[in-house]
Amino acid sequence: MNAFSLRRLFGCLAATACLGSAALHAGEPDRAVLVLTSSNSASGNQVLAFRLDGTSLSLSQSLPTGGLGGAGGNAGILQFKDDLGAVANFGSGTVSRIGRYGDLVGLAGTVKLASGCVKPDSVALAGGHLYIVGATCAETHQWPFGALEGNVVHLADASSAQIVVGRSWAAVTQTSGSVLRLPLQHGGALSGTSAPLTLPETANDTPLGAAFWGDVLGFNPAHSADSFAIANAAGSVFPVPGPTPAFPSNAPCWLTKGPGNIWYSGNSPGHSISIFFSDAQGGAFYKSVPLPGVPTDVTVSDDGKWFAVIYSSGGNGYVALFSVDRQGDLTAVATSSPVGVASFSGVAISD
Repeated sequence: MNAFSLRRLFGCLAATACLGSAALHAGEPDRAVLVLTSSNSASGNQVLAFRLDGTSLSLSQSLPTGGLGGAGGNAGILQFKDDLGAVANFGSGTVSRIGRYGDLVGLAGTVKLASGCVKPDSVALAGGHLYIVGATCAETHQWPFGALEGNVVHLADASSAQIVVGRSWAAVTQTSGSVLRLPLQHGGALSGTSAPLTLPETANDTPLGAAFWGDVLGFNPAHSADSFAIANAAGSVFPVPGPTPAFPSNAPCWLTKGPGNIWYSGNSPGHSISIFFSDAQGGAFYKSVPLPGVPTDVTVSDDGKWFAVIYSSGGNGYVALFSVDRQGDLTAVATSSPVGVASFSGVAISD
């Protein structure tokens, strides 16, 4: 496909973003499940698309983003929703829009950060907005068009790991020991202010992964005795013990929300997926699902039917896909083969 055809194709993707996924998926009875991740290379970032064929998960496309990777200690650097997605280029200070048409993904434009904002390492998509956090700022952009909106939140601490967004507030985890509460304006953009949640001593060491369940935040203070915690919109925090023994043997690090009251966390030193149950005021560790390597990010598909994890083992990065049953239990479906990337960053599912 020549450059003109690609521009025309992905111009159409951007223009049809507001039509909704039902319209975009019409006439695609054989649409494949794709698992997307990024190479995160400091010399040239790429989005890698893995296609599910039965019990095989094979690399179907490598797409240069036009930017540089290099992020570490982060999650959510790549997100995908309703056939449009975003991936942050840590080394070049941009976010690339990506789009899907059929089983092809391609670039759909570049979003530039606000003035003075650098090193983006996590993004979130919600309510017609793109949220970005990096070393110095958290910011909001119109989605998918990219214009800056709302007020930039300036950060004094460069240790941000992930940004996630609920109904009335957003949160940023910081590996230095903080979870920031970021209020949203009525239209959904960041208001420009932040305040740290008061974390209990048992759940304040190295917050990493996070996810929302409506307006309830779940997060992983990974190196704490209580390695999972729930926070409500009022700022109350409820710690939850994780698998034992705690860090350094186990450390649920990277989090995604599953169906019902289930949460899945990538347990990096434990080489497993830690599964938790919760309500709005606490929860319990359920069980672990073993992995053959170190997980670095996790996600669940929008329809709740698929769970994906990226992990590293023996000097290679892998993508693994699981099916999710009605009770939230996981069944392994397919794992990718090595593709020459030592470790991936960010993972998303398009089905």
